[in-house]
Amino acid sequence: MRFQSIRAAVLVLPLLLGACSTQQADTDYTSVSANAFVAANYRAADVLALQLRGKLSDEKPLIMATIVNIDALEQTSMLGRLVSEQLSTRLAQGGMKMLEMKLRNSVYLKRGQGELMLTREIGDVAHTHNAQAVVVGSYAETREAVFVNIKVIQPTTNLVLAGHDYVLAKEATVRSMLQSN
Repeated sequence: MRFQSIRAAVLVLPLLLGACSTQQADTDYTSVSANAFVAANYRAADVLALQLRGKLSDEKPLIMATIVNIDALEQTSMLGRLVSEQLSTRLAQGGMKMLEMKLRNSVYLKRGQGELMLTREIGDVAHTHNAQAVVVGSYAETREAVFVNIKVIQPTTNLVLAGHDYVLAKEATVRSMLQSN
């Protein structure tokens, strides 16, 4: 009888430990997805991914440009850089090949700004890196909110393949990310 109890404990222990690790992973994910800022960006990426179904090759990557201030297209902020990072992460989680431009030497990175790409540069950069599309976007801030516009552009034609607009509440965290660097 004692042998059966030990055997049962040995068989159940891995299941209990696995449940604990799954619960921890779920808790970590829940805390990230429960954050309104992250959740809004992840939803936006999910909308883009849905619109892109059947429009892109599984073989070629996409490039994520830094989301820029609509009033100054060569400027961004922590908010613009973080929105870009979260969109890219979520698209990669969904199975899209996202090219990490920060690791490339041939792309101009404006100090403290990120991977800024103007329309005239998109085709050249995409061609150089064999990218089939570029995710671009802008944000505009008001006193109460930040309006974000993102688009996936086919660089050879400049056609918009997907697009989404959303609003971030301008609470303390968002406000702090908009401050000058």
